[in-house]
Amino acid sequence: MKQADLEILLREGEGSMLEYKEALSSSLVRELVAFANTVGGKILLGVRDDGTVIGVADSNALRARIQDIARNCDPPVEVRIEPVGKVIVVHVRESDAKPVQCSDGFFWRQGSTTQKLRRVEIRDFFRREGQIRFDLALCPRFRYPQDFDREKYTAWLRLAGITGRPRTEDVLVNIEAAERSGRTLVFRNAGVLFFARNVRHFFNQAYITCLLAKGADKVHILDRKDFDGGIVADIEDALRFIERNTRTAYRIERLKRENIPEYPRKALREAITNAVMHRDWFIEGANVFVEIYTDRIEVVSPGGLPKGMTLADLGRKSVRRNALIADLLHRIAFIEKAGTGIKRIRDEVREQGCPEPVFENNGFFTAIFRPNPEVRSQAVAQATGQVEAQVGSQVPPKYPPSTPQVAAVLETARQESTREALQQAAGKRDRKHFRLTVLNPLVAAGMLELTILDKPRSSRQRYRLTQAGIAHLTRTKEKK
Repeated sequence: MKQADLEILLREGEGSMLEYKEALSSSLVRELVAFANTVGGKILLGVRDDGTVIGVADSNALRARIQDIARNCDPPVEVRIEPVGKVIVVHVRESDAKPVQCSDGFFWRQGSTTQKLRRVEIRDFFRREGQIRFDLALCPRFRYPQDFDREKYTAWLRLAGITGRPRTEDVLVNIEAAERSGRTLVFRNAGVLFFARNVRHFFNQAYITCLLAKGADKVHILDRKDFDGGIVADIEDALRFIERNTRTAYRIERLKRENIPEYPRKALREAITNAVMHRDWFIEGANVFVEIYTDRIEVVSPGGLPKGMTLADLGRKSVRRNALIADLLHRIAFIEKAGTGIKRIRDEVREQGCPEPVFENNGFFTAIFRPNPEVRSQAVAQATGQVEAQVGSQVPPKYPPSTPQVAAVLETARQESTREALQQAAGKRDRKHFRLTVLNPLVAAGMLELTILDKPRSSRQRYRLTQAGIAHLTRTKEKK
């Protein structure tokens, strides 16, 4: 450092990375620990609080005392000592093994002050730095075997391919879901998440919320389910919710039928599994969300990316926030251990012909999936009576809705109408067939909308024409 650089530091004043000290004192250790626990910084010895230089004599003894103080921290703090004129500059490096403490406790830097961490702050600090692991922590409230769900355990054994009749307690200890304490079996948090009868009795945040929105936002919700049967069941239930509320088309090539899902199922399974596995389980007021909108599906996980990961790292490196949860999922083939989840998601999306997924990280980690354009366009074509011969859907191709039928239904829906009135306009006698071939496709295509959104099957339900339906009618009349 040159004298000109020092002059700049003296003009800046104390801050989050700069501290002035008139002389070496017992408080130096606190400053060292505080800088090591944040982003590092510089301590200027021989400078008053107002920036006035009074100087300090440089000597080997002084340097040795500073180094001794730094080495006696736990873990030792790395420093570099540099004389600049009459000032001794102590460069403090950010620790790679946070949190650092001294005999006075834990400290960190906030603005221009060094503050001692309170108990709750120490706990949060350890958690953020990965020194406290949620999945490995013991859950003393869990009582074995009273709170143990043997059916979940048996299902996990079957998926893991563990045969024979191994002793349950031995298996639980070997897979690290629990540990022995004398004659008592004490469960880890990960074991509770997998094998508790009532998981939310212990962790209220342990559930997945799935919702189906009417449009592209959450203003109108058509359906919502909370799944809290344990990690494995929740993932499967979330996938079934998606299957129920998204389309599947088919393509016929060389007399063979190929099903085409609207969204890539394997990629969604991977995304939901990752959301559960990598979420920050210490955040008690949030849970995993799977949200289906008209133009996308979002899988949202609390806590953002694990420490040390950025969006640019996705697909190239992996940091497992909950390694035991990951291991228990790997044993039943829900994930791979190689950290290839994002790559597999991207590969599956491309293979299914869907747009590239988008990932966001802002305190929550969100994976956004867009629909397969072929399936989406087919839904509109089906609703307007323009289904091509080589591309079908779950609607029986023998009974495609004709354009006159569609036009009659849409014209009737200019005034809010019952299902019966629309069915009569279409000239359909069978109610189920009318719903399958005409009504549902028109709603899915956004040409009709429900008047009672939260109760689709209400006896008072009505249907009305949308702007998309009006546009279709206009185009139909122009062609005549």
